[in-house]
Amino acid sequence: MISTDTLIIGSGFSGMGMAMKLREAGRTDFLVLEKADDVGGTWRDNTYPGAECDVQSHMYSFSYELNPQWSREYSGQAEIWEYMRGVAKKHHLHDVIHFGTEMTGATWDEDRQRWTVTTNGETYDTRVLVSGIGGLHIPNIPQIKGAESFTGARFHSAQWDHDVDLTGKRVAVIGTGASAIQFIPQIAPIVGQLDVHQRTAPWVVPKSNHDIVGKKKAFISKVPGGTRAYRNLHYWMNEATQLGFTGPLQNITSVVEKKVSGYIRKTVNDPETAEKLIPDYRLGCKRVLKTDNYIPVYNQENVALIDTGVEEITPTGIRTKDGEFREVDVIIYGTGFHVTDAFQWVHVTGEGGRDLSKTFDEHGIETYNGIAVSHFPNFFLLLGPNTALGHNSVVFMIEQQTKWIIKLLEAMDERGAGAVQPTSQAQSEFNDAIQEKVSKGVWSQGGCTSWYLDSKGKNRTIWPGFTFRYWWHLRTVERDDFIWHTAARETTRAA
Repeated sequence: MISTDTLIIGSGFSGMGMAMKLREAGRTDFLVLEKADDVGGTWRDNTYPGAECDVQSHMYSFSYELNPQWSREYSGQAEIWEYMRGVAKKHHLHDVIHFGTEMTGATWDEDRQRWTVTTNGETYDTRVLVSGIGGLHIPNIPQIKGAESFTGARFHSAQWDHDVDLTGKRVAVIGTGASAIQFIPQIAPIVGQLDVHQRTAPWVVPKSNHDIVGKKKAFISKVPGGTRAYRNLHYWMNEATQLGFTGPLQNITSVVEKKVSGYIRKTVNDPETAEKLIPDYRLGCKRVLKTDNYIPVYNQENVALIDTGVEEITPTGIRTKDGEFREVDVIIYGTGFHVTDAFQWVHVTGEGGRDLSKTFDEHGIETYNGIAVSHFPNFFLLLGPNTALGHNSVVFMIEQQTKWIIKLLEAMDERGAGAVQPTSQAQSEFNDAIQEKVSKGVWSQGGCTSWYLDSKGKNRTIWPGFTFRYWWHLRTVERDDFIWHTAARETTRAA
Protein backbone atom coordinates (compact mmCIF):
# COMPACT_ATOMS: atom_id res chain seq x y z
CA MET A 1 0.00 0.00 0.00
CA ILE A 2 1.27 3.46 -0.95
CA SER A 3 0.63 6.21 1.60
CA THR A 4 0.41 9.95 0.92
CA ASP A 5 -1.24 12.97 2.50
CA THR A 6 -3.15 14.08 -0.60
CA LEU A 7 -4.13 12.03 -3.61
CA ILE A 8 -5.28 13.70 -6.83
CA ILE A 9 -7.19 11.80 -9.49
CA GLY A 10 -6.51 12.92 -13.06
CA SER A 11 -3.87 15.08 -14.74
CA GLY A 12 -5.92 17.43 -16.88
CA PHE A 13 -6.20 21.13 -16.08
CA SER A 14 -7.85 20.29 -12.74
CA GLY A 15 -5.31 17.75 -11.53
CA MET A 16 -2.33 19.75 -12.72
CA GLY A 17 -3.70 22.93 -11.16
CA MET A 18 -4.24 21.22 -7.81
CA ALA A 19 -0.75 19.75 -7.83
CA MET A 20 0.87 23.10 -8.56
CA LYS A 21 -1.08 24.89 -5.84
CA LEU A 22 -0.17 22.24 -3.27
CA ARG A 23 3.50 22.70 -4.06
CA GLU A 24 3.16 26.48 -3.98
CA ALA A 25 1.70 26.14 -0.46
CA GLY A 26 4.64 24.01 0.64
CA ARG A 27 2.61 20.80 0.67
CA THR A 28 4.84 18.29 -1.05
CA ASP A 29 3.34 15.04 0.28
CA PHE A 30 0.95 14.30 -2.58
CA LEU A 31 0.56 12.04 -5.60
CA VAL A 32 -1.43 12.16 -8.82
CA LEU A 33 -3.08 9.13 -10.41
CA GLU A 34 -3.47 9.18 -14.20
CA LYS A 35 -5.08 6.32 -16.11
CA ALA A 36 -3.31 7.20 -19.37
CA ASP A 37 0.39 7.49 -20.19
CA ASP A 38 0.60 11.27 -20.35
CA VAL A 39 -0.98 14.41 -18.91
CA GLY A 40 -3.68 16.37 -20.70
CA GLY A 41 -7.08 14.86 -19.93
CA THR A 42 -9.65 15.95 -22.51
CA TRP A 43 -6.99 17.55 -24.69
CA ARG A 44 -4.93 14.38 -24.76
CA ASP A 45 -7.87 12.13 -25.58
CA ASN A 46 -9.90 14.12 -28.12
CA THR A 47 -7.90 13.90 -31.33
CA TYR A 48 -10.74 14.06 -33.85
CA PRO A 49 -10.18 16.22 -36.95
CA GLY A 50 -10.73 19.91 -36.28
CA ALA A 51 -10.69 19.63 -32.47
CA GLU A 52 -10.19 23.05 -30.94
CA CYS A 53 -11.31 25.08 -27.94
CA ASP A 54 -14.30 27.45 -27.99
CA VAL A 55 -12.73 29.72 -25.38
CA GLN A 56 -9.91 32.07 -26.38
CA SER A 57 -6.45 30.57 -25.90
CA HIS A 58 -5.27 33.39 -23.65
CA MET A 59 -8.17 32.68 -21.28
CA TYR A 60 -8.13 28.90 -21.58
CA SER A 61 -4.83 28.59 -19.75
CA PHE A 62 -3.45 29.07 -16.25
CA SER A 63 -3.30 32.70 -15.13
CA TYR A 64 0.05 31.94 -13.47
CA GLU A 65 1.43 30.25 -16.60
CA LEU A 66 0.67 32.72 -19.37
CA ASN A 67 1.68 31.79 -22.89
CA PRO A 68 2.53 34.77 -25.13
CA GLN A 69 3.08 32.44 -28.08
CA TRP A 70 -0.44 31.15 -28.75
CA SER A 71 -0.71 30.91 -32.54
CA ARG A 72 -4.49 31.40 -32.84
CA GLU A 73 -7.30 33.11 -30.97
CA TYR A 74 -8.86 29.68 -30.40
CA SER A 75 -6.16 27.05 -30.41
CA GLY A 76 -6.48 23.51 -31.61
CA GLN A 77 -6.13 20.32 -29.62
CA ALA A 78 -2.46 19.74 -30.41
CA GLU A 79 -1.36 23.21 -29.29
CA ILE A 80 -3.37 23.09 -26.06
CA TRP A 81 -2.00 19.65 -25.24
CA GLU A 82 1.53 20.83 -25.94
CA TYR A 83 0.98 23.78 -23.59
CA MET A 84 -0.18 21.44 -20.83
CA ARG A 85 2.75 19.11 -21.35
CA GLY A 86 5.10 22.08 -21.19
CA VAL A 87 3.58 23.28 -17.92
CA ALA A 88 3.84 19.78 -16.45
CA LYS A 89 7.50 19.57 -17.45
CA LYS A 90 8.32 23.03 -16.06
CA HIS A 91 6.78 22.17 -12.71
CA HIS A 92 8.25 18.65 -12.60
CA LEU A 93 4.81 17.12 -12.23
CA HIS A 94 5.90 13.85 -13.80
CA ASP A 95 7.80 13.20 -10.56
CA VAL A 96 4.52 12.84 -8.64
CA ILE A 97 2.26 11.29 -11.29
CA HIS A 98 1.62 7.55 -11.39
CA PHE A 99 0.74 6.93 -15.03
CA GLY A 100 -1.29 3.95 -16.19
CA THR A 101 -3.07 3.94 -12.83
CA GLU A 102 -6.87 4.13 -12.85
CA MET A 103 -8.89 4.56 -9.67
CA THR A 104 -11.53 1.87 -9.29
CA GLY A 105 -12.88 2.86 -5.90
CA ALA A 106 -12.36 4.84 -2.69
CA THR A 107 -13.59 4.09 0.82
CA TRP A 108 -13.50 6.37 3.88
CA ASP A 109 -12.26 4.77 7.11
CA GLU A 110 -14.01 6.65 9.93
CA ASP A 111 -11.71 5.33 12.65
CA ARG A 112 -8.45 6.13 10.89
CA GLN A 113 -9.87 9.17 9.09
CA ARG A 114 -8.19 8.09 5.88
CA TRP A 115 -9.23 7.14 2.39
CA THR A 116 -8.35 3.76 0.93
CA VAL A 117 -8.16 4.08 -2.83
CA THR A 118 -8.12 1.03 -5.05
CA THR A 119 -6.77 1.09 -8.59
CA ASN A 120 -6.01 -1.30 -11.41
CA GLY A 121 -2.74 -2.02 -9.60
CA GLU A 122 -1.61 -0.59 -6.30
CA THR A 123 -3.75 0.40 -3.31
CA TYR A 124 -3.32 3.90 -1.90
CA ASP A 125 -3.84 5.29 1.59
CA THR A 126 -4.49 9.04 1.81
CA ARG A 127 -5.87 11.67 4.16
CA VAL A 128 -7.24 13.94 1.44
CA LEU A 129 -8.79 12.83 -1.85
CA VAL A 130 -9.23 15.29 -4.73
CA SER A 131 -11.12 14.31 -7.88
CA GLY A 132 -9.92 16.11 -10.97
CA ILE A 133 -11.58 13.82 -13.50
CA GLY A 134 -13.94 16.51 -14.85
CA GLY A 135 -17.21 15.93 -16.66
CA LEU A 136 -16.13 15.40 -20.26
CA HIS A 137 -14.36 12.07 -20.20
CA ILE A 138 -17.06 9.38 -20.42
CA PRO A 139 -18.43 9.20 -23.99
CA ASN A 140 -22.20 9.14 -24.24
CA ILE A 141 -23.09 6.51 -26.83
CA PRO A 142 -26.86 6.27 -27.28
CA GLN A 143 -28.58 2.91 -27.04
CA ILE A 144 -29.90 2.35 -30.56
CA LYS A 145 -31.59 -0.85 -31.66
CA GLY A 146 -29.30 -3.01 -33.76
CA ALA A 147 -26.14 -0.99 -33.21
CA GLU A 148 -24.07 -4.04 -32.33
CA SER A 149 -25.05 -5.71 -35.60
CA PHE A 150 -23.40 -3.01 -37.74
CA THR A 151 -20.60 -4.57 -39.80
CA GLY A 152 -18.73 -1.35 -40.60
CA ALA A 153 -16.54 0.83 -38.41
CA ARG A 154 -18.33 2.54 -35.52
CA PHE A 155 -16.79 4.89 -32.97
CA HIS A 156 -17.34 7.99 -30.79
CA SER A 157 -15.61 11.26 -31.65
CA ALA A 158 -13.71 11.15 -28.33
CA GLN A 159 -12.33 7.74 -29.32
CA TRP A 160 -11.55 8.60 -32.93
CA ASP A 161 -10.28 5.61 -34.90
CA HIS A 162 -7.51 7.06 -37.04
CA ASP A 163 -6.97 3.67 -38.67
CA VAL A 164 -10.30 4.03 -40.48
CA ASP A 165 -9.83 5.67 -43.88
CA LEU A 166 -12.94 7.75 -44.60
CA THR A 167 -11.96 8.58 -48.16
CA GLY A 168 -14.87 7.92 -50.48
CA LYS A 169 -16.86 6.17 -47.74
CA ARG A 170 -20.55 6.55 -46.91
CA VAL A 171 -20.43 8.05 -43.44
CA ALA A 172 -23.22 8.70 -40.96
CA VAL A 173 -22.72 11.13 -38.09
CA ILE A 174 -25.18 10.80 -35.22
CA GLY A 175 -25.41 14.01 -33.22
CA THR A 176 -24.63 17.67 -33.84
CA GLY A 177 -22.94 18.76 -30.64
CA ALA A 178 -19.75 20.71 -29.97
CA SER A 179 -17.44 18.02 -31.32
CA ALA A 180 -19.58 17.15 -34.34
CA ILE A 181 -19.70 20.69 -35.69
CA GLN A 182 -15.90 20.70 -35.64
CA PHE A 183 -15.16 17.40 -37.36
CA ILE A 184 -18.04 17.42 -39.87
CA PRO A 185 -16.50 20.21 -42.00
CA GLN A 186 -13.15 18.39 -41.88
CA ILE A 187 -14.39 15.05 -43.19
CA ALA A 188 -17.07 16.33 -45.61
CA PRO A 189 -14.63 17.04 -48.48
CA ILE A 190 -13.13 13.55 -48.42
CA VAL A 191 -16.09 11.22 -47.84
CA GLY A 192 -18.33 9.94 -50.60
CA GLN A 193 -21.58 10.60 -48.75
CA LEU A 194 -22.14 12.26 -45.38
CA ASP A 195 -25.44 11.82 -43.56
CA VAL A 196 -25.77 14.06 -40.51
CA HIS A 197 -28.46 12.83 -38.12
CA GLN A 198 -29.63 15.80 -36.05
CA ARG A 199 -31.96 15.41 -33.08
CA THR A 200 -32.03 19.06 -32.07
CA ALA A 201 -30.46 21.96 -33.95
CA PRO A 202 -27.77 23.79 -31.95
CA TRP A 203 -27.34 27.54 -31.92
CA VAL A 204 -24.15 28.08 -33.91
CA VAL A 205 -22.54 31.52 -33.80
CA PRO A 206 -19.49 32.81 -35.71
CA LYS A 207 -16.17 32.10 -34.05
CA SER A 208 -14.02 34.54 -36.03
CA ASN A 209 -10.96 32.41 -35.38
CA HIS A 210 -7.71 33.62 -36.87
CA ASP A 211 -3.96 33.54 -36.46
CA ILE A 212 -2.42 35.93 -33.94
CA VAL A 213 0.06 37.89 -36.03
CA GLY A 214 1.39 41.37 -36.74
CA LYS A 215 0.91 44.20 -34.26
CA LYS A 216 -1.35 42.11 -32.05
CA LYS A 217 1.30 39.41 -31.77
CA ALA A 218 3.97 42.02 -31.05
CA PHE A 219 1.87 43.64 -28.32
CA ILE A 220 1.13 40.32 -26.64
CA SER A 221 4.63 38.85 -26.81
CA LYS A 222 6.92 41.88 -26.56
CA VAL A 223 5.19 44.65 -24.61
CA PRO A 224 5.65 44.22 -20.83
CA GLY A 225 2.29 43.18 -19.41
CA GLY A 226 0.84 42.72 -22.89
CA THR A 227 -0.06 39.07 -22.43
CA ARG A 228 -1.83 39.77 -19.13
CA ALA A 229 -3.68 42.75 -20.60
CA TYR A 230 -4.89 40.73 -23.58
CA ARG A 231 -6.08 37.96 -21.27
CA ASN A 232 -7.94 40.46 -19.10
CA LEU A 233 -9.62 41.94 -22.16
CA HIS A 234 -11.01 38.52 -23.10
CA TYR A 235 -12.06 37.85 -19.52
CA TRP A 236 -14.25 40.93 -19.25
CA MET A 237 -15.64 40.55 -22.77
CA ASN A 238 -16.68 37.01 -21.91
CA GLU A 239 -18.16 38.08 -18.59
CA ALA A 240 -20.33 40.62 -20.37
CA THR A 241 -22.07 37.89 -22.35
CA GLN A 242 -23.44 36.49 -19.08
CA LEU A 243 -25.88 39.40 -19.03
CA GLY A 244 -27.74 37.69 -21.85
CA PHE A 245 -28.19 34.48 -19.86
CA THR A 246 -29.28 35.65 -16.41
CA GLY A 247 -29.00 39.41 -16.30
CA PRO A 248 -31.33 42.24 -17.23
CA LEU A 249 -30.31 41.96 -20.87
CA GLN A 250 -31.71 38.47 -21.51
CA ASN A 251 -33.94 39.83 -24.26
CA ILE A 252 -30.90 40.98 -26.19
CA THR A 253 -30.36 37.36 -27.20
CA SER A 254 -33.37 37.65 -29.47
CA VAL A 255 -31.38 40.09 -31.58
CA VAL A 256 -28.56 37.55 -31.88
CA GLU A 257 -31.06 34.81 -32.70
CA LYS A 258 -32.48 36.84 -35.57
CA LYS A 259 -29.02 37.63 -36.87
CA VAL A 260 -27.88 34.01 -36.75
CA SER A 261 -31.13 32.78 -38.32
CA GLY A 262 -30.73 35.31 -41.09
CA TYR A 263 -27.16 34.19 -41.69
CA ILE A 264 -28.25 30.56 -41.98
CA ARG A 265 -31.04 31.37 -44.44
CA LYS A 266 -28.67 33.47 -46.51
CA THR A 267 -25.83 30.94 -46.46
CA VAL A 268 -27.59 27.61 -47.03
CA ASN A 269 -28.89 27.24 -50.58
CA ASP A 270 -31.70 24.79 -49.79
CA PRO A 271 -34.46 26.57 -47.82
CA GLU A 272 -35.71 23.35 -46.22
CA THR A 273 -32.26 22.48 -44.91
CA ALA A 274 -31.78 26.02 -43.65
CA GLU A 275 -34.94 25.84 -41.55
CA LYS A 276 -33.79 22.54 -40.06
CA LEU A 277 -30.62 24.27 -38.88
CA ILE A 278 -32.49 27.01 -36.99
CA PRO A 279 -33.29 26.05 -33.35
CA ASP A 280 -36.78 26.47 -31.90
CA TYR A 281 -35.56 27.43 -28.40
CA ARG A 282 -33.79 30.41 -26.90
CA LEU A 283 -30.11 30.95 -27.49
CA GLY A 284 -28.16 29.80 -24.44
CA CYS A 285 -30.69 27.21 -23.30
CA LYS A 286 -28.28 24.59 -24.65
CA ARG A 287 -24.56 25.12 -25.07
CA VAL A 288 -23.91 27.83 -27.65
CA LEU A 289 -21.51 26.51 -30.28
CA LYS A 290 -18.88 28.56 -32.08
CA THR A 291 -17.63 27.81 -35.58
CA ASP A 292 -16.89 29.51 -38.86
CA ASN A 293 -17.26 26.57 -41.26
CA TYR A 294 -20.13 24.34 -40.10
CA ILE A 295 -23.19 25.97 -41.69
CA PRO A 296 -21.70 26.26 -45.23
CA VAL A 297 -20.98 22.51 -45.29
CA TYR A 298 -24.63 21.85 -46.11
CA ASN A 299 -24.14 23.37 -49.56
CA GLN A 300 -21.95 20.42 -50.51
CA GLU A 301 -23.79 17.94 -52.72
CA ASN A 302 -22.55 14.93 -50.75
CA VAL A 303 -23.90 16.20 -47.38
CA ALA A 304 -27.44 15.52 -46.18
CA LEU A 305 -29.06 16.80 -42.97
CA ILE A 306 -31.53 14.28 -41.56
CA ASP A 307 -33.77 15.22 -38.63
CA THR A 308 -36.37 12.45 -38.66
CA GLY A 309 -34.69 10.45 -35.90
CA VAL A 310 -32.84 7.15 -35.93
CA GLU A 311 -35.11 4.12 -35.57
CA GLU A 312 -32.50 1.38 -35.83
CA ILE A 313 -29.08 0.44 -37.09
CA THR A 314 -28.79 -2.59 -39.35
CA PRO A 315 -25.66 -4.50 -40.43
CA THR A 316 -25.35 -2.22 -43.47
CA GLY A 317 -26.95 1.10 -42.58
CA ILE A 318 -29.44 3.24 -40.69
CA ARG A 319 -33.23 3.26 -40.83
CA THR A 320 -34.89 6.50 -39.70
CA LYS A 321 -38.22 6.83 -37.96
CA ASP A 322 -39.96 7.81 -41.18
CA GLY A 323 -39.04 4.42 -42.65
CA GLU A 324 -36.20 5.56 -44.93
CA PHE A 325 -33.15 3.31 -45.08
CA ARG A 326 -29.71 4.62 -46.03
CA GLU A 327 -26.65 2.43 -46.47
CA VAL A 328 -23.49 3.54 -44.71
CA ASP A 329 -19.95 2.23 -44.27
CA VAL A 330 -18.97 4.11 -41.11
CA ILE A 331 -20.93 5.47 -38.14
CA ILE A 332 -19.47 8.25 -35.99
CA TYR A 333 -21.15 9.29 -32.74
CA GLY A 334 -20.98 13.01 -32.04
CA THR A 335 -23.21 12.63 -29.02
CA GLY A 336 -21.15 14.23 -26.26
CA PHE A 337 -20.45 12.90 -22.79
CA HIS A 338 -22.08 11.72 -19.60
CA VAL A 339 -22.10 14.88 -17.49
CA THR A 340 -24.81 14.98 -14.82
CA ASP A 341 -24.62 11.19 -14.44
CA ALA A 342 -20.82 10.96 -14.65
CA PHE A 343 -20.59 10.14 -10.94
CA GLN A 344 -22.21 6.75 -11.59
CA TRP A 345 -18.76 5.69 -12.74
CA VAL A 346 -17.05 6.95 -9.57
CA HIS A 347 -17.23 4.37 -6.78
CA VAL A 348 -16.71 6.47 -3.67
CA THR A 349 -17.98 5.35 -0.24
CA GLY A 350 -18.15 7.92 2.55
CA GLU A 351 -19.41 8.01 6.13
CA GLY A 352 -21.65 5.15 7.19
CA GLY A 353 -21.15 3.33 3.91
CA ARG A 354 -22.80 6.10 1.84
CA ASP A 355 -22.25 5.57 -1.86
CA LEU A 356 -21.59 8.83 -3.71
CA SER A 357 -23.37 7.89 -6.93
CA LYS A 358 -26.42 6.53 -5.08
CA THR A 359 -26.55 9.61 -2.86
CA PHE A 360 -26.50 11.86 -5.91
CA ASP A 361 -29.06 9.71 -7.68
CA GLU A 362 -31.49 9.71 -4.75
CA HIS A 363 -31.07 13.26 -3.46
CA GLY A 364 -29.72 15.12 -6.47
CA ILE A 365 -26.19 16.09 -7.37
CA GLU A 366 -25.54 18.51 -4.55
CA THR A 367 -22.27 19.76 -3.12
CA TYR A 368 -21.00 22.69 -1.11
CA ASN A 369 -19.45 25.34 -3.36
CA GLY A 370 -19.37 22.73 -6.11
CA ILE A 371 -16.37 21.22 -4.30
CA ALA A 372 -17.05 19.50 -0.96
CA VAL A 373 -19.75 16.96 -0.11
CA SER A 374 -21.56 16.42 3.18
CA HIS A 375 -20.84 12.97 4.70
CA PHE A 376 -17.74 12.58 2.52
CA PRO A 377 -14.93 14.02 4.70
CA ASN A 378 -11.73 15.28 3.09
CA PHE A 379 -13.14 14.63 -0.37
CA PHE A 380 -13.10 17.40 -2.93
CA LEU A 381 -14.35 17.75 -6.48
CA LEU A 382 -12.81 20.06 -9.05
CA LEU A 383 -15.29 21.33 -11.65
CA GLY A 384 -18.02 19.69 -9.62
CA PRO A 385 -21.76 20.35 -9.92
CA ASN A 386 -22.85 23.85 -11.00
CA THR A 387 -19.34 25.12 -11.67
CA ALA A 388 -19.21 24.60 -15.44
CA LEU A 389 -19.60 27.63 -17.69
CA GLY A 390 -21.30 28.64 -20.88
CA HIS A 391 -19.60 32.00 -21.27
CA ASN A 392 -16.04 31.95 -19.93
CA SER A 393 -13.08 29.71 -19.12
CA VAL A 394 -13.46 26.80 -16.72
CA VAL A 395 -9.72 27.08 -16.02
CA PHE A 396 -10.58 30.26 -14.09
CA MET A 397 -13.04 28.24 -12.01
CA ILE A 398 -10.46 25.52 -11.39
CA GLU A 399 -8.00 28.09 -10.09
CA GLN A 400 -10.51 29.44 -7.58
CA GLN A 401 -11.35 25.93 -6.39
CA THR A 402 -7.75 24.82 -5.91
CA LYS A 403 -6.96 27.99 -3.93
CA TRP A 404 -10.04 27.43 -1.75
CA ILE A 405 -9.03 23.83 -1.02
CA ILE A 406 -5.61 25.06 0.10
CA LYS A 407 -7.29 27.57 2.44
CA LEU A 408 -9.45 24.81 3.90
CA LEU A 409 -6.44 22.54 4.45
CA GLU A 410 -4.68 25.40 6.23
CA ALA A 411 -7.75 25.90 8.42
CA MET A 412 -7.62 22.19 9.28
CA ASP A 413 -3.99 22.53 10.34
CA GLU A 414 -4.79 25.54 12.53
CA ARG A 415 -7.57 23.66 14.32
CA GLY A 416 -5.69 20.36 14.53
CA ALA A 417 -8.51 18.72 12.59
CA GLY A 418 -8.02 15.32 11.07
CA ALA A 419 -11.01 15.64 8.76
CA VAL A 420 -13.60 18.16 7.64
CA GLN A 421 -16.90 18.14 5.81
CA PRO A 422 -19.64 20.68 5.11
CA THR A 423 -22.76 20.54 7.24
CA SER A 424 -25.91 19.31 5.54
CA GLN A 425 -27.54 22.66 6.22
CA ALA A 426 -24.74 24.68 4.61
CA GLN A 427 -24.77 22.39 1.60
CA SER A 428 -28.54 22.71 1.22
CA GLU A 429 -28.43 26.48 1.54
CA PHE A 430 -25.78 26.71 -1.18
CA ASN A 431 -27.75 24.51 -3.55
CA ASP A 432 -31.07 26.20 -2.86
CA ALA A 433 -29.49 29.54 -3.78
CA ILE A 434 -27.98 28.07 -6.94
CA GLN A 435 -31.24 26.49 -8.08
CA GLU A 436 -33.14 29.72 -7.50
CA LYS A 437 -30.71 31.58 -9.76
CA VAL A 438 -30.70 28.84 -12.38
CA SER A 439 -34.49 28.78 -12.50
CA LYS A 440 -34.50 32.42 -13.59
CA GLY A 441 -31.97 31.89 -16.37
CA VAL A 442 -32.28 30.91 -20.01
CA TRP A 443 -31.24 27.32 -19.20
CA SER A 444 -34.56 26.74 -17.43
CA GLN A 445 -36.80 29.12 -19.34
CA GLY A 446 -35.41 28.74 -22.84
CA GLY A 447 -37.70 25.95 -24.03
CA CYS A 448 -35.19 23.12 -24.40
CA THR A 449 -33.94 19.94 -22.78
CA SER A 450 -30.16 19.82 -22.49
CA TRP A 451 -27.31 17.86 -20.95
CA TYR A 452 -27.14 20.64 -18.37
CA LEU A 453 -30.13 18.97 -16.66
CA ASP A 454 -30.13 15.84 -14.52
CA SER A 455 -32.74 13.08 -14.58
CA LYS A 456 -34.99 15.18 -12.32
CA GLY A 457 -34.88 18.15 -14.68
CA LYS A 458 -32.64 20.31 -12.47
CA ASN A 459 -29.64 22.15 -13.85
CA ARG A 460 -26.69 20.65 -12.00
CA THR A 461 -24.06 21.81 -14.45
CA ILE A 462 -23.92 25.58 -15.00
CA TRP A 463 -22.72 28.29 -12.63
CA PRO A 464 -25.57 30.80 -13.00
CA GLY A 465 -23.73 34.07 -12.85
CA PHE A 466 -20.51 35.96 -13.27
CA THR A 467 -17.30 34.08 -12.54
CA PHE A 468 -15.97 36.96 -10.47
CA ARG A 469 -18.86 36.27 -8.06
CA TYR A 470 -17.56 32.72 -7.68
CA TRP A 471 -14.10 34.15 -6.98
CA TRP A 472 -15.60 36.44 -4.35
CA HIS A 473 -17.61 33.60 -2.84
CA LEU A 474 -14.48 31.45 -2.40
CA ARG A 475 -12.18 34.15 -1.10
CA THR A 476 -12.58 32.85 2.48
CA VAL A 477 -13.51 29.65 4.29
CA GLU A 478 -16.77 29.99 6.21
CA ARG A 479 -15.79 27.88 9.20
CA ASP A 480 -19.29 27.72 10.65
CA ASP A 481 -20.34 25.80 7.55
CA PHE A 482 -18.20 22.79 8.47
CA ILE A 483 -18.00 19.88 10.85
CA TRP A 484 -14.44 19.50 12.10
CA HIS A 485 -13.17 16.08 13.18
CA THR A 486 -10.16 16.10 15.48
CA ALA A 487 -7.48 13.47 15.19
CA ALA A 488 -9.02 11.75 18.23
CA ARG A 489 -12.26 11.38 16.23
CA GLU A 490 -14.01 14.05 18.21
CA THR A 491 -16.42 16.17 16.23
CA THR A 492 -16.78 19.92 16.62
CA ARG A 493 -18.16 22.88 14.77
CA ALA A 494 -16.31 26.13 14.32
CA ALA A 495 -16.35 28.34 17.36
